Amino acid sequence: MTTKEKDIGQIRKIVVLVGPTAIGKTELSLAVAEEFGGEIISMDSMQIYKYMDIGTAKPTPGERRRVPHHLVDFVDPAEPYHVGCYVADARSAIEQVAAGNRLPMLVGGTGLYMRGLLDGIFDSPAIPREIRENVLRLLQEKGPDFLHRELAGIDPASAARIHPHDSQRLSRALEIWQATGIAWSRHLALQQEAAAQRHETYQVLKIGLNCDRPLLYARINRRVEIMVEQGIVREVEGLLARGYSRDLNSMQSIGYRHMINYIDGIWPWDEALTLLARDTRRYAKRQLTWFTRDREINWFRPDEAGPVRALVKKFFSP
Repeated sequence: MTTKEKDIGQIRKIVVLVGPTAIGKTELSLAVAEEFGGEIISMDSMQIYKYMDIGTAKPTPGERRRVPHHLVDFVDPAEPYHVGCYVADARSAIEQVAAGNRLPMLVGGTGLYMRGLLDGIFDSPAIPREIRENVLRLLQEKGPDFLHRELAGIDPASAARIHPHDSQRLSRALEIWQATGIAWSRHLALQQEAAAQRHETYQVLKIGLNCDRPLLYARINRRVEIMVEQGIVREVEGLLARGYSRDLNSMQSIGYRHMINYIDGIWPWDEALTLLARDTRRYAKRQLTWFTRDREINWFRPDEAGPVRALVKKFFSP
């Protein structure tokens, strides 16, 4: 299947596979990529980090030999990385894969990354300290009602959607206006215009994996057991020995903070594992809450590889 067959005009056809942690995205994505000539672009906010393999369930070297992977294992754990970085890197990876007559497949459970790439993000402008202090002073001296009246005069659309007592968002709207001279509502409109242009660039098939909650929790418990068997404690000890601070965002993620608390003697071993499984279940629930709001996702069970492949084949049919 060539890129011309995958594209309509200049529109890139891409497949997105999402779902909660431990649901089985990796194996299904490998099978689909092999069948349809795809390459996998990770959409996981933790698999980007070097030296963090076990706790992130990073694809193994063997899996990466089966199918080329992108945006895996390329960011230092101490390096700041945010959704804006991901969007730029993912767009570049999509073009690289498509240029090689291959199918770009975005696979992962980080909903914010998916939304940033497909729907756009608001690039919040830097607010000078003097502007922040000025708006804070107005709030303290004259109250939120005054801020709301001020906002109504310069940005009626934002004033209409922000409650008169929502001090935080009122302050933000005034800060953006004073810093850029452009209303917050206009910034958001520009974001939506950019998102519309992206929809003209990408034709997206969204696939989601889910299963009954008891089965998902059993898969999560098994994931924790596998992490222990593979040596998650040694991995975290190695990161600490390399000099990575316990306070880094990467080191405070699920799995890593639990092992740090065990290593530091804060939690006994059994408690660390119990809390790790509990927090992973909670994270999976948050992921599902995020993804189930997206009406474009076609949902399947992890064992429905056949129907998934049929849907992907139909997606590429003329």
